[in-house]
This record gives sequence, structure tokens and C-alpha cells, in this order.
Amino acid sequence: MKTGWKRLAGGLAAALMTVGLAVPAQAKTQVVWWDFLSGGDGVRMKGMIQAFEKDNPDIEINATTLEWGTPFYTKVQTSAAVGQGPDIMTYHLSRMPLGVSTGTLRPFTDDELKSVGLGQSDYFASDWDAAHVDGKLYGVPLDIHSIVLYYNKDLLKKAGLLGDDGKPKGLNGLDNFNAAVKKLTTGNGTYGLSIHDGAPDGSSAWRIFYTLLAQQGGTFMTDNKVLDGDNLEKAQKSVETMANWVKQGWSPANVSYNSSIALFTSGKAAMHINGVWEVPTMVDLAKQKKLGFDWGVMQIPVIFDHAATWADSHSFAVPNRKGNEVSAEKMKAVMTIISWMNHHSIMWANAGHIPAFKAVTESADFKNMKPNSDYASLAETAVFDPKSGITGVASPAYDTATNFLEPAINGQMDAASAVEQMRDELQNDLQ
Repeated sequence: MKTGWKRLAGGLAAALMTVGLAVPAQAKTQVVWWDFLSGGDGVRMKGMIQAFEKDNPDIEINATTLEWGTPFYTKVQTSAAVGQGPDIMTYHLSRMPLGVSTGTLRPFTDDELKSVGLGQSDYFASDWDAAHVDGKLYGVPLDIHSIVLYYNKDLLKKAGLLGDDGKPKGLNGLDNFNAAVKKLTTGNGTYGLSIHDGAPDGSSAWRIFYTLLAQQGGTFMTDNKVLDGDNLEKAQKSVETMANWVKQGWSPANVSYNSSIALFTSGKAAMHINGVWEVPTMVDLAKQKKLGFDWGVMQIPVIFDHAATWADSHSFAVPNRKGNEVSAEKMKAVMTIISWMNHHSIMWANAGHIPAFKAVTESADFKNMKPNSDYASLAETAVFDPKSGITGVASPAYDTATNFLEPAINGQMDAASAVEQMRDELQNDLQ
């Protein structure tokens, strides 16, 4: 009976073709995708989506890019609340706690992960932990992105701070780091260091501050208490360290994000602290022969007690659409997308990020990718923002960095007052 039906169907298709009528193609599963990826990140992700669709012709991704930060997360929250929004979206792991508290996110099940061969052992411990809230997985990590130290090899070599391996030496320890920055500040308009410390965006100040706090073994939040106990003293020391770089004239004051980069790329700053996402900028400028010097990048030195660096992660999440949940069919396609993106995240590494999927990070292809593999060690010492609705991307914590940390770094407020006001304001937000 089945054989006869197949013959009948085949004959019907042939007859339709004979009279010039096309046989309908198998319907594709349409997946709605939202992201916040612009610039180089956006270009690379669009390329990955195209490559995915080529490998998976039965799935079509309808992608939309929205504005990064608060606008994106507000749009996701309001859309999910009325049963609208995407089937899959990019999401910062640091925003997971807030997304869960507002009922915006749908957790992944163990069976969904197993269906595409994914599990805890595939990811770095810090990344995997940050993806969980109250024991449930709300995001599947794609990368780890952090701040790093960019350096001008020519200037470091001239100052005797470059080893025979072409990498910096003598930067570990606060006294050594300060001595190096001082030595690299030549007095002819060249600074030892450039950081983004100017308003109106305190995100860079927060990342450096949080790194220095973590290197002292400090904890920003403990049992819903902000900078409790000796953590306040450690926070003050972190701010004083940054403020001293500016006060001594080793790093300029009130520098915008773009200007902090320009100081380094023009050769006016020997070192520069910024995110891994600026690696493509340096690579492109070097290829265009617009740098004028040899450069490198490394994990932030151990300035205090142990290696630690602020980090976040782009991940994939699914909205909790009220009354219009993502169907089982769509979830099957969503999991196929997530798995493919992880297995092919070497393409994403070209944006400077460290792949969260360990099989890629440990591959020969990634180990041969320079300079990315030079700072891949930070994945093991990454420290994510506290799991709280007041921290993470575009959060109240970032606002306090703008309002208190930046003025203190630039000498407009003392460090003790800055961290105390930061603590009090955020503690009040938790009430």
C-alpha cells in the first residue's frame, strides 16, 4: 500500500511538471531572531547566519538587530509580557538575573541540551555558572569577553619592559606596574597608559574597578549586602589605584572611549586597557599600516593578589512569551541554531572574543589564532558581575560607576566618598 502511494505521488509530481506546474518546496521552519550586535560584531554574526542557513536549508532565520543596552532589554521585556518577540535572541549573561526576576526568560531543559549534544563539560566553569539563576539554565554561552591590556611593543622594548619572547615583563604587582607606567610616560606627550575615564559612560571604569577588586579577593555583593565588611576598603583601594594613574600624569583625565583608543593607536599611550572587542580594530589598522608600531595584547597583569578579570558573555536565550510560548518545533530549530553557532564559534572569535565552547577554544585553529590565543588564559580566571538585578550591562551599578567612580578617578571626589555613595545608592536599590 505504501509503495503504491509513493508511485502515485511520484506520478502526480511528474504529471504536474509536465504541464508546467511546480511542485511546492518543503516548507522551511521560520525562526525569528533578535540581537544587539552592531559594527564588526554585527557583520560577523550576519556572516554566521548565512553560513548556518547554507548548512541547514530547512531552517530560515529572520534576523533583526536592535539598539544595544537598555533599549534592547526593555523591548524584549515588554514584548514577552504580551506574547510577542523573537524565538531566539542574544543576551548578556550579566543581565540574566534581572531578566529572570521580570519573568522575561524561559529556561532550557536538560533534554533540550542533550538533543543537540550540549552539556556542562562543554563550557568554562565561570561561564556555565553565570548562565544559571536559581539552579536553572537561562542562557547558552557563545563567548567570554573581557578587558585586556594592549601594549606598544616598540615603546616597551625601548623602556626595557619587553622580554625576548616579545611579551611584556615586570608588570605584575602594584609597585611594578606603577613603575612601568611611570617609566613609559616620557613627558613629551606620551602617556604610559590610556583608559576610558570620561563621562557619560562609566562602563569602562566599572570593568577596571571590578577587576582590581576581584584581584584583591574582594566581593562586591554578599547576601544582598553591597561592599560589606572589608570589601569597602578593597573597593576604595581599587579606586585610589586608578585615580593615582591620573593624578601622577601617567594616564590622562576625562578621556572619552574613542579618544582612549586614539591615544594608543596614535602611539601617544604605551598601554591601553579596553575590551577584547577592540582587537579587530587593531588588526585592521595594522593591516592598513596605520599603526606605525608593533603591538600586542595580554591578560590584565596580576596587579594585586591573584589573577582575575571582569568578564561577561554573549549568550543565546529564549523569551518567556506570555500566552504564546515558543513551540516544540521552533525549539528544535532554536537548539539546532545554538549548537551550530557553538561548534562554529571560531568564526565569532575573529571579533576578538574567546569562544565559550571549549572544543573550539582548545582546537589547533584557535591556538594558532593570534593575538586571541595570547589572552585566552583569562577564560579560566574570569569573574562575572554579581548575580543581581542591580548589576550587569546597562544596570544601576554601571550608573553608579558614571556618577561616582569616574569623578573619583579624575580627582573630583575622594575615593572613600565615592565607594560609600556607590554602596549606599545600590543598597537602597535592593530594598
